[in-house]
Amino acid sequence: MDIQVLKSKIHNGIITEANVDYIGSITLDENLMDAANLIEGEQVHVLNHRNGERLITYVIKGERGSCVMCMNGPAALKISKGDMVIVISYAQMSFESAKKFKPWVIFPNSKNELA
Repeated sequence: MDIQVLKSKIHNGIITEANVDYIGSITLDENLMDAANLIEGEQVHVLNHRNGERLITYVIKGERGSCVMCMNGPAALKISKGDMVIVISYAQMSFESAKKFKPWVIFPNSKNELA
C-alpha cells in the first residue's frame, strides 16, 4: 500500500509580492527551495494564515538570496503581499518507507531568511 506523506514544508514564510498578471504559480528564493528540498515545477499547497485560503500551485525558482515569495496569477487575489503562509509538498511512498521518512521542514524568519 502506498500513502502520501508530508515531504517538504516552509512554515510561516512572508509573501513579498503578488503579481496577478503572471500566468500562475509561486516564486520562491532558491535558498528556500534548497533548504525545503523543493524543485522547480513541483506541486505545492499554499495555506494563508490571514484568511484561511488553501490553494494548489507549482514552484518557480526565484533569485538565490532574494528572499522572494511571490504569489502569481489568480492566486494573487487570495494571497497578498505581507501575508504569512505555509508552503507544503507531499510525496507518495510505501507505508513501510513512510514510517522511516523524515520531511524537510524549515522556519524562515520574518524576512524569509534562514538561520
